[in-house]
Amino acid sequence: MTQRFAGAKWTIAAALSMACFGAIAGEQVVRIGLTGPLTGPQAATGKDDENGVRMAIERLNAEGVVIGGQKTRFELISQDDAADPRTGMTVAQSLVDADVKVIFGPFNSGVAIPISSLVNGSGIVMATVASNPSITQHGYPFVFRISASDTQLGAAMGMFAANQLKLKRIAVIDDRTAYGQGLADEFINAAKANGLEIVDREYTTDKATDFVSILTHVKGANAEAIFYGGYYAQAASLRKQMKRLAMNGYLLGGDAMCNAELAKLGGDAVDSRVYCPQGGPVLDRTREGRQFKADYKRRFNAEPLTYSAALYDGVNLVAQAMQKVNSIEPSKYRAALASIDSRGVSGHYQFDNNRDLTDSPITIYNYRNGEPTPLTGAQP
Repeated sequence: MTQRFAGAKWTIAAALSMACFGAIAGEQVVRIGLTGPLTGPQAATGKDDENGVRMAIERLNAEGVVIGGQKTRFELISQDDAADPRTGMTVAQSLVDADVKVIFGPFNSGVAIPISSLVNGSGIVMATVASNPSITQHGYPFVFRISASDTQLGAAMGMFAANQLKLKRIAVIDDRTAYGQGLADEFINAAKANGLEIVDREYTTDKATDFVSILTHVKGANAEAIFYGGYYAQAASLRKQMKRLAMNGYLLGGDAMCNAELAKLGGDAVDSRVYCPQGGPVLDRTREGRQFKADYKRRFNAEPLTYSAALYDGVNLVAQAMQKVNSIEPSKYRAALASIDSRGVSGHYQFDNNRDLTDSPITIYNYRNGEPTPLTGAQP
Protein backbone atom coordinates (compact mmCIF):
# COMPACT_ATOMS: atom_id res chain seq x y z
CA MET A 1 0.00 0.00 0.00
CA THR A 2 2.00 2.96 -1.27
CA GLN A 3 0.75 6.51 -1.15
CA ARG A 4 2.49 9.85 -1.40
CA PHE A 5 2.23 12.52 1.31
CA ALA A 6 -0.69 14.23 -0.39
CA GLY A 7 -2.72 11.11 0.31
CA ALA A 8 -1.54 10.62 3.88
CA LYS A 9 -5.01 10.87 5.43
CA TRP A 10 -6.41 8.26 3.06
CA THR A 11 -3.39 6.05 3.63
CA ILE A 12 -3.72 6.10 7.40
CA ALA A 13 -7.47 5.54 7.32
CA ALA A 14 -7.09 2.65 4.93
CA ALA A 15 -4.30 1.12 7.00
CA LEU A 16 -6.38 1.30 10.18
CA SER A 17 -9.38 -0.18 8.40
CA MET A 18 -7.32 -3.06 7.04
CA ALA A 19 -5.80 -3.62 10.47
CA CYS A 20 -9.28 -4.02 11.95
CA PHE A 21 -10.16 -6.54 9.25
CA GLY A 22 -6.90 -8.43 9.98
CA ALA A 23 -7.72 -8.60 13.68
CA ILE A 24 -11.13 -10.08 12.90
CA ALA A 25 -9.47 -12.67 10.69
CA GLY A 26 -7.20 -13.72 13.57
CA GLU A 27 -3.95 -12.19 12.42
CA GLN A 28 -2.00 -9.20 13.64
CA VAL A 29 -0.88 -6.47 11.25
CA VAL A 30 2.50 -4.78 11.50
CA ARG A 31 2.57 -1.46 9.69
CA ILE A 32 6.02 -0.60 8.37
CA GLY A 33 6.73 3.01 7.46
CA LEU A 34 9.13 4.29 4.84
CA THR A 35 10.15 7.87 4.18
CA GLY A 36 12.28 8.88 1.22
CA PRO A 37 12.51 11.01 -1.93
CA LEU A 38 9.91 9.32 -4.12
CA THR A 39 9.65 12.35 -6.41
CA GLY A 40 12.13 14.92 -7.68
CA PRO A 41 15.74 14.52 -8.82
CA GLN A 42 16.49 11.77 -6.28
CA ALA A 43 13.38 9.72 -7.01
CA ALA A 44 15.32 6.81 -8.50
CA THR A 45 17.09 6.14 -5.21
CA GLY A 46 13.92 6.72 -3.21
CA LYS A 47 12.03 4.15 -5.27
CA ASP A 48 14.97 1.75 -5.04
CA ASP A 49 14.85 1.97 -1.23
CA GLU A 50 11.09 1.45 -1.30
CA ASN A 51 11.50 -1.59 -3.56
CA GLY A 52 13.91 -3.20 -1.12
CA VAL A 53 11.43 -2.82 1.74
CA ARG A 54 8.57 -4.06 -0.42
CA MET A 55 10.47 -7.19 -1.49
CA ALA A 56 11.20 -8.13 2.12
CA ILE A 57 7.58 -7.58 3.18
CA GLU A 58 6.29 -9.73 0.33
CA ARG A 59 8.70 -12.53 1.27
CA LEU A 60 7.75 -12.41 4.96
CA ASN A 61 4.03 -12.47 4.13
CA ALA A 62 4.51 -15.42 1.78
CA GLU A 63 6.31 -17.33 4.54
CA GLY A 64 3.52 -16.75 7.07
CA VAL A 65 5.54 -15.37 9.98
CA VAL A 66 4.26 -16.06 13.51
CA ILE A 67 5.09 -13.59 16.31
CA GLY A 68 3.84 -14.04 19.84
CA GLY A 69 1.70 -16.96 18.76
CA GLN A 70 -0.16 -14.95 16.12
CA LYS A 71 0.10 -15.08 12.37
CA THR A 72 1.57 -11.74 11.34
CA ARG A 73 1.03 -9.76 8.18
CA PHE A 74 3.28 -6.83 7.28
CA GLU A 75 1.99 -3.75 5.45
CA LEU A 76 3.95 -0.90 3.90
CA ILE A 77 3.01 2.74 4.38
CA SER A 78 5.37 4.63 2.09
CA GLN A 79 5.61 8.42 2.13
CA ASP A 80 7.38 10.96 -0.07
CA ASP A 81 9.58 13.34 1.92
CA ALA A 82 10.89 15.00 -1.29
CA ALA A 83 14.38 15.12 0.29
CA ASP A 84 13.11 18.14 2.22
CA PRO A 85 13.55 18.45 6.03
CA ARG A 86 10.27 20.31 6.60
CA THR A 87 8.26 17.83 4.53
CA GLY A 88 10.15 15.05 6.27
CA MET A 89 8.95 16.20 9.69
CA THR A 90 5.32 16.22 8.52
CA VAL A 91 5.71 12.79 6.94
CA ALA A 92 7.38 11.38 10.07
CA GLN A 93 4.54 12.64 12.25
CA SER A 94 1.97 11.06 9.93
CA LEU A 95 3.79 7.71 10.20
CA VAL A 96 3.90 7.99 13.99
CA ASP A 97 0.17 8.76 14.00
CA ALA A 98 -0.40 5.66 11.85
CA ASP A 99 1.13 3.53 14.62
CA VAL A 100 3.89 2.07 12.48
CA LYS A 101 6.22 -0.28 14.36
CA VAL A 102 9.37 0.82 12.49
CA ILE A 103 10.34 3.60 10.10
CA PHE A 104 12.85 2.87 7.34
CA GLY A 105 14.72 5.83 5.91
CA PRO A 106 15.20 8.62 5.34
CA PHE A 107 17.74 8.46 2.53
CA ASN A 108 18.88 12.05 3.09
CA SER A 109 20.87 13.07 6.16
CA GLY A 110 19.23 16.49 6.08
CA VAL A 111 15.88 14.80 6.68
CA ALA A 112 17.15 12.09 9.04
CA ILE A 113 18.76 14.51 11.51
CA PRO A 114 15.59 16.48 12.42
CA ILE A 115 13.16 13.54 12.36
CA SER A 116 15.37 11.28 14.49
CA SER A 117 14.40 13.19 17.65
CA LEU A 118 10.68 12.98 16.82
CA VAL A 119 10.79 9.27 15.98
CA ASN A 120 12.92 8.36 18.99
CA GLY A 121 10.71 10.41 21.30
CA SER A 122 7.71 8.50 19.98
CA GLY A 123 9.34 5.19 20.91
CA ILE A 124 9.49 3.91 17.32
CA VAL A 125 12.54 2.25 15.81
CA MET A 126 14.12 4.18 12.94
CA ALA A 127 16.50 2.32 10.60
CA THR A 128 18.19 4.72 8.20
CA VAL A 129 20.76 4.59 5.42
CA ALA A 130 21.53 8.32 5.79
CA SER A 131 25.25 8.65 6.44
CA ASN A 132 25.95 11.84 8.42
CA PRO A 133 27.75 10.70 11.60
CA SER A 134 25.71 12.97 13.90
CA ILE A 135 22.50 10.99 13.29
CA THR A 136 23.61 8.27 15.70
CA GLN A 137 25.61 10.47 18.06
CA HIS A 138 22.72 11.90 20.09
CA GLY A 139 22.24 8.81 22.22
CA TYR A 140 18.80 8.02 20.77
CA PRO A 141 18.21 4.34 21.64
CA PHE A 142 15.60 3.80 18.89
CA VAL A 143 17.75 5.17 16.02
CA PHE A 144 19.85 2.68 14.00
CA ARG A 145 22.01 3.06 10.89
CA ILE A 146 22.01 0.01 8.58
CA SER A 147 24.71 1.19 6.18
CA ALA A 148 28.12 2.88 6.28
CA SER A 149 28.58 6.36 7.76
CA ASP A 150 30.34 9.35 6.22
CA THR A 151 33.25 8.69 8.55
CA GLN A 152 33.80 5.33 6.86
CA LEU A 153 32.95 6.46 3.30
CA GLY A 154 34.88 9.74 3.36
CA ALA A 155 37.91 8.16 4.99
CA ALA A 156 37.97 5.37 2.41
CA MET A 157 37.93 7.84 -0.47
CA GLY A 158 40.62 10.02 1.10
CA MET A 159 42.95 7.04 1.48
CA PHE A 160 42.10 5.81 -2.02
CA ALA A 161 42.87 9.18 -3.59
CA ALA A 162 46.27 9.34 -1.89
CA ASN A 163 47.38 5.73 -1.89
CA GLN A 164 45.89 4.32 -5.10
CA LEU A 165 45.44 7.30 -7.41
CA LYS A 166 48.62 8.94 -6.03
CA LEU A 167 47.05 12.39 -6.15
CA LYS A 168 48.79 15.41 -4.63
CA ARG A 169 46.40 18.32 -5.28
CA ILE A 170 42.63 18.08 -5.05
CA ALA A 171 39.68 20.48 -4.90
CA VAL A 172 36.56 19.83 -2.83
CA ILE A 173 33.02 20.94 -3.67
CA ASP A 174 29.96 20.20 -1.54
CA ASP A 175 26.26 20.98 -1.88
CA ARG A 176 25.85 22.35 1.69
CA THR A 177 23.40 19.62 2.64
CA ALA A 178 23.98 17.70 5.87
CA TYR A 179 25.03 14.76 3.73
CA GLY A 180 27.30 16.57 1.28
CA GLN A 181 29.08 18.77 3.78
CA GLY A 182 29.56 15.96 6.29
CA LEU A 183 30.98 13.66 3.63
CA ALA A 184 33.30 16.37 2.28
CA ASP A 185 34.61 17.15 5.76
CA GLU A 186 35.41 13.49 6.42
CA PHE A 187 37.14 13.22 3.04
CA ILE A 188 39.26 16.30 3.76
CA ASN A 189 40.33 14.91 7.14
CA ALA A 190 41.49 11.65 5.57
CA ALA A 191 43.03 13.32 2.52
CA LYS A 192 45.14 15.66 4.63
CA ALA A 193 46.19 12.82 6.92
CA ASN A 194 47.45 10.98 3.83
CA GLY A 195 49.44 13.90 2.43
CA LEU A 196 46.97 15.46 -0.06
CA GLU A 197 46.79 19.22 -0.43
CA ILE A 198 43.29 20.72 -0.61
CA VAL A 199 43.88 23.49 -3.15
CA ASP A 200 40.30 24.80 -3.29
CA ARG A 201 37.06 24.41 -1.32
CA GLU A 202 33.86 25.44 -3.09
CA TYR A 203 30.14 25.28 -2.28
CA THR A 204 26.98 24.84 -4.32
CA THR A 205 23.42 23.58 -3.65
CA ASP A 206 21.54 20.35 -4.24
CA LYS A 207 19.39 22.20 -6.81
CA ALA A 208 22.25 23.65 -8.87
CA THR A 209 22.73 22.91 -12.58
CA ASP A 210 25.44 25.41 -13.58
CA PHE A 211 28.93 24.78 -12.21
CA VAL A 212 31.02 26.72 -14.77
CA SER A 213 32.03 29.53 -12.39
CA ILE A 214 33.10 27.07 -9.68
CA LEU A 215 34.95 24.88 -12.16
CA THR A 216 36.78 27.84 -13.67
CA HIS A 217 38.07 28.68 -10.19
CA VAL A 218 39.05 25.06 -9.57
CA LYS A 219 40.84 24.88 -12.92
CA GLY A 220 42.88 27.92 -11.96
CA ALA A 221 44.01 26.15 -8.78
CA ASN A 222 45.59 23.37 -10.87
CA ALA A 223 43.74 20.59 -9.06
CA GLU A 224 44.36 17.08 -10.33
CA ALA A 225 40.89 15.97 -9.24
CA ILE A 226 37.63 17.11 -7.66
CA PHE A 227 35.89 15.49 -4.73
CA TYR A 228 32.15 16.22 -4.80
CA GLY A 229 30.01 15.89 -1.70
CA GLY A 230 26.47 15.63 -3.05
CA TYR A 231 23.96 13.61 -5.04
CA TYR A 232 24.08 11.98 -8.46
CA ALA A 233 21.89 14.49 -10.32
CA GLN A 234 24.27 17.38 -9.64
CA ALA A 235 27.35 15.15 -10.00
CA ALA A 236 26.28 14.27 -13.55
CA SER A 237 25.99 17.94 -14.56
CA LEU A 238 29.27 18.70 -12.83
CA ARG A 239 31.09 15.96 -14.77
CA LYS A 240 29.66 17.03 -18.13
CA GLN A 241 30.73 20.60 -17.51
CA MET A 242 34.22 19.45 -16.45
CA LYS A 243 34.54 17.77 -19.85
CA ARG A 244 33.35 20.87 -21.72
CA LEU A 245 36.03 22.89 -19.94
CA ALA A 246 38.68 20.30 -20.91
CA MET A 247 39.09 19.29 -17.26
CA ASN A 248 40.00 15.65 -17.75
CA GLY A 249 41.06 14.89 -14.20
CA TYR A 250 39.30 12.62 -11.77
CA LEU A 251 35.88 13.15 -10.20
CA LEU A 252 35.48 11.46 -6.83
CA GLY A 253 32.40 11.40 -4.65
CA GLY A 254 30.35 9.50 -2.12
CA ASP A 255 27.74 6.78 -2.09
CA ALA A 256 24.90 9.12 -3.15
CA MET A 257 26.40 9.42 -6.63
CA CYS A 258 27.40 5.76 -6.83
CA ASN A 259 24.76 4.21 -9.06
CA ALA A 260 23.86 3.75 -12.71
CA GLU A 261 21.66 6.87 -12.68
CA LEU A 262 24.82 8.99 -12.66
CA ALA A 263 25.88 7.55 -16.02
CA LYS A 264 22.36 7.81 -17.45
CA LEU A 265 22.34 11.54 -16.72
CA GLY A 266 26.01 12.21 -17.42
CA GLY A 267 26.39 10.13 -20.58
CA ASP A 268 29.88 9.60 -21.98
CA ALA A 269 31.35 12.11 -19.53
CA VAL A 270 30.92 9.55 -16.75
CA ASP A 271 33.91 7.37 -17.51
CA SER A 272 36.64 5.33 -15.86
CA ARG A 273 38.04 8.45 -14.16
CA VAL A 274 34.96 8.77 -11.95
CA TYR A 275 35.20 6.98 -8.60
CA CYS A 276 32.77 6.47 -5.72
CA PRO A 277 32.27 4.17 -2.70
CA GLN A 278 29.52 1.91 -1.45
CA GLY A 279 29.22 0.14 1.87
CA GLY A 280 28.83 -3.62 1.96
CA PRO A 281 29.96 -6.41 -0.34
CA VAL A 282 29.57 -6.45 -4.12
CA LEU A 283 26.27 -8.21 -4.84
CA ASP A 284 27.65 -10.07 -7.86
CA ARG A 285 30.35 -11.65 -5.71
CA THR A 286 28.09 -13.54 -3.30
CA ARG A 287 25.41 -16.17 -3.84
CA GLU A 288 22.91 -14.16 -1.78
CA GLY A 289 23.71 -10.99 -3.71
CA ARG A 290 23.26 -12.62 -7.10
CA GLN A 291 19.94 -14.09 -5.98
CA PHE A 292 18.77 -10.71 -4.68
CA LYS A 293 19.66 -9.02 -7.98
CA ALA A 294 17.81 -11.68 -9.96
CA ASP A 295 14.73 -11.47 -7.72
CA TYR A 296 14.76 -7.67 -7.82
CA LYS A 297 14.97 -7.55 -11.60
CA ARG A 298 12.19 -10.13 -11.94
CA ARG A 299 9.95 -8.15 -9.55
CA PHE A 300 10.63 -4.59 -10.75
CA ASN A 301 12.13 -5.03 -14.23
CA ALA A 302 15.14 -2.95 -13.20
CA GLU A 303 18.55 -3.36 -11.60
CA PRO A 304 18.93 -2.51 -7.89
CA LEU A 305 20.73 0.74 -7.16
CA THR A 306 22.52 1.67 -3.93
CA TYR A 307 20.59 0.69 -0.80
CA SER A 308 17.68 -1.58 -1.70
CA ALA A 309 19.60 -4.61 -0.46
CA ALA A 310 20.39 -2.94 2.89
CA LEU A 311 16.72 -2.00 3.36
CA TYR A 312 15.64 -5.51 2.39
CA ASP A 313 17.97 -6.77 5.10
CA GLY A 314 16.68 -4.16 7.54
CA VAL A 315 13.10 -5.43 7.33
CA ASN A 316 14.31 -8.97 7.94
CA LEU A 317 16.40 -7.84 10.93
CA VAL A 318 13.38 -6.19 12.52
CA ALA A 319 11.26 -9.31 11.91
CA GLN A 320 13.98 -11.45 13.54
CA ALA A 321 14.08 -9.16 16.58
CA MET A 322 10.29 -9.27 16.89
CA GLN A 323 10.31 -13.06 16.72
CA LYS A 324 13.06 -13.31 19.33
CA VAL A 325 11.02 -11.41 21.94
CA ASN A 326 7.57 -12.53 20.69
CA SER A 327 6.39 -8.95 20.33
CA ILE A 328 5.82 -6.45 17.53
CA GLU A 329 6.19 -3.48 19.89
CA PRO A 330 9.35 -1.35 19.45
CA SER A 331 9.75 -0.99 23.21
CA LYS A 332 10.03 -4.78 23.43
CA TYR A 333 12.09 -5.67 20.33
CA ARG A 334 14.49 -2.68 20.30
CA ALA A 335 17.02 -4.30 22.62
CA ALA A 336 16.97 -7.52 20.58
CA LEU A 337 17.69 -5.51 17.44
CA ALA A 338 20.55 -3.67 19.16
CA SER A 339 22.18 -6.99 20.11
CA ILE A 340 21.55 -8.77 16.80
CA ASP A 341 24.34 -10.64 15.03
CA SER A 342 23.14 -11.61 11.57
CA ARG A 343 24.33 -11.89 8.00
CA GLY A 344 22.17 -10.55 5.19
CA VAL A 345 22.37 -9.84 1.48
CA SER A 346 24.29 -6.60 2.04
CA GLY A 347 26.71 -7.82 4.68
CA HIS A 348 27.13 -8.54 8.37
CA TYR A 349 24.82 -6.75 10.80
CA GLN A 350 26.03 -6.08 14.31
CA PHE A 351 25.69 -2.72 16.04
CA ASP A 352 28.03 -0.77 18.31
CA ASN A 353 26.92 1.37 21.25
CA ASN A 354 25.80 4.16 18.89
CA ARG A 355 23.80 1.64 16.83
CA ASP A 356 26.17 2.03 13.89
CA LEU A 357 27.41 -1.07 12.09
CA THR A 358 30.59 -2.51 13.57
CA ASP A 359 31.62 -3.99 10.23
CA SER A 360 30.84 -2.15 7.00
CA PRO A 361 33.42 -2.92 4.31
CA ILE A 362 33.76 -0.20 1.67
CA THR A 363 33.90 -1.06 -2.03
CA ILE A 364 35.32 1.47 -4.50
CA TYR A 365 33.70 1.68 -7.94
CA ASN A 366 34.46 3.42 -11.20
CA TYR A 367 32.38 3.61 -14.36
CA ARG A 368 32.71 1.39 -17.41
CA ASN A 369 30.15 1.23 -20.20
CA GLY A 370 27.70 3.29 -18.18
CA GLU A 371 27.76 1.03 -15.11
CA PRO A 372 29.45 1.41 -11.72
CA THR A 373 32.07 -1.37 -11.71
CA PRO A 374 33.84 -2.56 -8.54
CA LEU A 375 37.60 -2.32 -8.59
CA THR A 376 39.59 -5.53 -8.23
CA GLY A 377 40.22 -5.97 -4.53
CA ALA A 378 37.51 -3.42 -3.75
CA GLN A 379 39.32 -1.83 -0.79
CA PRO A 380 40.93 1.64 -0.73
